[in-house]
Amino acid sequence: MPSLNPSREQLAAFAAQMPSGEPIMMLNLLRYHAVAVYPEASAYPPCSGREAYARYSRTALAKVRGVGGQVELLAQARAALIAPAEEAWDEVLLVRYPSPEAFLSMLADPDYRAATVHRTAALADSRLIGCQAPSTPD
Repeated sequence: MPSLNPSREQLAAFAAQMPSGEPIMMLNLLRYHAVAVYPEASAYPPCSGREAYARYSRTALAKVRGVGGQVELLAQARAALIAPAEEAWDEVLLVRYPSPEAFLSMLADPDYRAATVHRTAALADSRLIGCQAPSTPD
């Protein structure tokens, strides 16, 4: 079953488990639809999943930066060495945030929330894993 958007329970568990006030990194594993799957009544023109994700990213990147975050890595996934055969990913995205609170505030932003229609249409499946950020040398 695809995992695209967090439930309230998942958000609450994330908030409880992540180190409050400390930098975090969010690991995104992304698998795109060949053709984006928008809601039936959508006015958005047809496009590929990658193109729909690019639509989402235009808003999301501004919101990431707006809360003090930055993209650390965006890479095409090529081959899984240790993974179930049916689990293949198109891209890996790693984003640093100053804190879990900053990340959650971005998720609550109305403009960000509106843009997620593109993310949902773009993705056949995804994973979003919260990680404690490594400390940076002084």
